[in-house]
Amino acid sequence: MERMLGLGVGPLAAGTVGLLILLKVIQRLRHKQNLQDKVVVITGASSGLGKECARVFHAAGARLILCGRDQKRLQEVVEELRNKTYGKIQTYSPCTVTFDLSNTSRVSSAAEEILKCHGHVDVLINNAGISYRGNILDTHVSVQRDVMETNYFGPVALTQAILPSMVDRRSGHIVVISSVQGKISIPYRSAYSASKHATQAYFDCLRAEVDRFGLQVSVISPGYIRTNLSINAVTGDGSKYGVMDKTTAKGRDPEDVARAVLKAVCHKQKDVVLAGLLPTAAVYLRTLWPALYFRLMASRVTKEQRLKEE
Repeated sequence: MERMLGLGVGPLAAGTVGLLILLKVIQRLRHKQNLQDKVVVITGASSGLGKECARVFHAAGARLILCGRDQKRLQEVVEELRNKTYGKIQTYSPCTVTFDLSNTSRVSSAAEEILKCHGHVDVLINNAGISYRGNILDTHVSVQRDVMETNYFGPVALTQAILPSMVDRRSGHIVVISSVQGKISIPYRSAYSASKHATQAYFDCLRAEVDRFGLQVSVISPGYIRTNLSINAVTGDGSKYGVMDKTTAKGRDPEDVARAVLKAVCHKQKDVVLAGLLPTAAVYLRTLWPALYFRLMASRVTKEQRLKEE
């Protein structure tokens, strides 16, 4: 009898695991969102990750509303997408709405323009943002405010302008592109990291508050992405950094990140970290052993100062 039970444990365990995996797959398929004909708004859509998101969501059959500061560059994206076909998938020529997200007084009227395009919004992707490189001692508080306006107050203002229409329909998905630096802070990124920490906190609160309306909220936290973000970053005096950091140059392909955003929307993922082993480990280290994390960050400053002096 014992021998029979022993022989049966292995197959039973394997069968149980197989059944759990099958149930998980079925659950994901049931909850997967089909983006065909969905109205998707993307901010910062004229370049970088926003442009890649426009490409992958267009290929999925979404009705795009592309937002940015430069109408000419937005139109170039429209022309590129207008001429693309994807087999049997029905695609649509995107609409555009031009506005500066850092000008929060303009966001309300921009939201009205967005809603006029198709009457509603299914998915809002808050992607637009700006980075920062600088020493806190040399950074004017106005620069800190400017980064917060673009990275935090802008997305918050647009989200709150679009949100009532989603609540009325009991349908909608809000996505924000944050950063792994919204979970940990590294030296010489104070304004950027602060804005992303605020973003993480706000959208975590939002997720809980709108769950009763059936709305989805996804926070995407990538590590370095191979875009011009560091080149366009501001410094302590507000001037442009103008340098492609080595870490950025070796970052993730923006197309891969855009596909991860698409996956997060399709599968209604709530919080996604897209970073390598070391940054991911640092997130856990900051929580589990903060004293060591602080020591490592301080030694990083010492090392960088030594390199500057050489």
